[in-house]
Amino acid sequence: MKNSEIVQLTDKELLERVEEERNILVKLKINHSVSPLENPHGIKYSRRTLARILTEVHKRKLTNKLNS
Repeated sequence: MKNSEIVQLTDKELLERVEEERNILVKLKINHSVSPLENPHGIKYSRRTLARILTEVHKRKLTNKLNS
């Protein structure tokens, strides 16, 4: 997911995506520990996507805090 797509999401959608990405990341890690994945780069991609979403959530919290 690109940053331009993340910025367009609402706050509620962002929080939903955080939960989805966390679940995906956990599943990938568990699957990889049991048997090697065909594409282990999926873990890295998922981790970075989660970080991008959390960065946007944090940025919005700071912006709202400053505006109030």
